[in-house]
Amino acid sequence: MKKKMVLCTKIPEKRMQEIEEYCDITIAGELKHGKGNVTEEQTCEECKGYEIVVLGDEYAGTDTINRWAASGMKFIGVAKGTPVTVDNEAIKSAGLELSYTPGRNRVAVAEFNIGLMIAVARKLTLSSTGLAKGEHVGPAVEDIYNVPDVKNVTFGPLDEKHPFTDYGIGFELYGKKLGIAGYGAIGREVAVRAKAFGMEILAYDPYLPADRIEADGAKAVDLDTMLRESDMVSIHLPVVEATKGIVNKDWFSKMKSTAILINTARAAVIDQKDFIEALQNGTIGGAAVDVYWQEPVPANHPLLSMRNVVCTPHMAGLTTDVDSWSGEMMAQEVLAYLKGEERKYIWRR
Repeated sequence: MKKKMVLCTKIPEKRMQEIEEYCDITIAGELKHGKGNVTEEQTCEECKGYEIVVLGDEYAGTDTINRWAASGMKFIGVAKGTPVTVDNEAIKSAGLELSYTPGRNRVAVAEFNIGLMIAVARKLTLSSTGLAKGEHVGPAVEDIYNVPDVKNVTFGPLDEKHPFTDYGIGFELYGKKLGIAGYGAIGREVAVRAKAFGMEILAYDPYLPADRIEADGAKAVDLDTMLRESDMVSIHLPVVEATKGIVNKDWFSKMKSTAILINTARAAVIDQKDFIEALQNGTIGGAAVDVYWQEPVPANHPLLSMRNVVCTPHMAGLTTDVDSWSGEMMAQEVLAYLKGEERKYIWRR
């Protein structure tokens, strides 16, 4: 007799065929109704009475978990890098383990992270936005295709009206030191890519053996060394009680005044007030951020008007490829459960 499984997130077709040999699968949640169109109450009802429950972004609090467990749930999976949308304590109390998909978007975030580093180092968004707003452009011409025969086309003399003077001249990543705070799946992917740019990697992660870090060509250092020596500091810390607001004025005071902070993790690990003050006072040189303390970011947030800050609207972890990565990982977890094998991706916090 086949087991009953309810699925709220995509799984690759090949894996679906393998799972269907063991299970009758019901589609529910956002996979059925669309992103953002499902309440917890709706998810609770749709997923009740199944042995195997696989979620995507759906919420499941204590009552929901307890109802599912009482109705026969033996496996629960959440296809997220950090499964904060479910009550893990309730899952533990039910005697179950939670499967998740760590590092599912590590490549997406790492590539975006490098993009932010280049953007802030070379003033890309500041100068691009400036041109779009009409800064440092010449007068309109009747025929843009009538181009003068000039071999050395430039923006003119380097005076007070020049874009270099206005926006500033950026720096190369090559030869600079990148501090990685948190050498997990994403931190490592950023380090490997930054090394390809010729950067020296200083990694701080007190929970990871130094030889694991240095196997990638990075250097394992203490926090003070990373902050003191880095030209850029990239944050890759999870939000737990110990990390909330940990990136604060003590960190900023130890950084170079020219140093750039990059954050594609979560805003909660940074003390907001200390961060704003450090940027306004010149304690640090600038920042590039993809995450905020409230989202959407309030229209009057100071970061949005700072010329030394690059802001993007929480886009780093989302690509057309991420669902395939998380779906494959979750399928492996489901198949391991069905075959009585050990699962690889169990949430331990």
